[in-house]
Amino acid sequence: MINNRIQNTFQNLKKSKKKALITFVTGCDPDYNTSQKILKELVKQGADVLEIGMPFSDPMADGPSIQKSNLRSLSTGTNMKKIFRLVSDFRKKNKVTPIVLMGYLNPILSFGIEKFFKSAKSAEIDGLIVVDVPPEEDDEIFNTAKENNIDLIKLATPTTNSERLKKILKTCSGFLYYVSIKGITGAKSANPKIVKNAIKNIKKNTDIPVAVGFGIKGPKDAAVIANSGCDGIVVGSALVKIIEKSLKNKKSRHNIAQKVGSMVKRLRTQLS
Repeated sequence: MINNRIQNTFQNLKKSKKKALITFVTGCDPDYNTSQKILKELVKQGADVLEIGMPFSDPMADGPSIQKSNLRSLSTGTNMKKIFRLVSDFRKKNKVTPIVLMGYLNPILSFGIEKFFKSAKSAEIDGLIVVDVPPEEDDEIFNTAKENNIDLIKLATPTTNSERLKKILKTCSGFLYYVSIKGITGAKSANPKIVKNAIKNIKKNTDIPVAVGFGIKGPKDAAVIANSGCDGIVVGSALVKIIEKSLKNKKSRHNIAQKVGSMVKRLRTQLS
């Protein structure tokens, strides 16, 4: 089961010999209206897929910048209903760009699995990444996602062996997210050799697109990783840091979306 928007995006980019640029920002960071502007600007400047973080008080796979973005969002009263509204409002003018929600199991369970996926379908969300659910325990989420035509995007890491990879791929659709470094987001740059070998191995086991994330700090990293044999790259911490930095400056608080967009434009030029 592959959702059309995600599938079409990767297929069209492949025909154009381009890599997908997947951008991550936390939903409603620093507030609802600014977040809406950021999403529009990301697409305007070349993002192919939007990955939106569902704020959670204990985002253990994320580095300090994304942790802070979660807290900023939560402090304005963000909850799952608000995240679905954020996407629904975005969809009023954009029916093309794939949207993937990323986060942890706790907020989904609190909201209710059935209710979560019905709301996600209604908001026209295309995919979901749940960081802390292993393939051995994802039956309910996978089945409910499938019923609602939502891709369950899975993670593979440098420590994933071939046996584990096969388990992960069984319930993975949309694309496989390859975590290029050991540790948290934004910590260090990815090793191109390790990434290249990993992508080669993954491609032997699946035809699903592979996107690389966690170790891409800017345009230079993007250019290097784009040549690893992957189908796309994911950039998150670098964008979230721009939001954080802009909030500290009274002059730049008013043009956060443009500043984030400027980085996306630079990243896009490295992937064409």
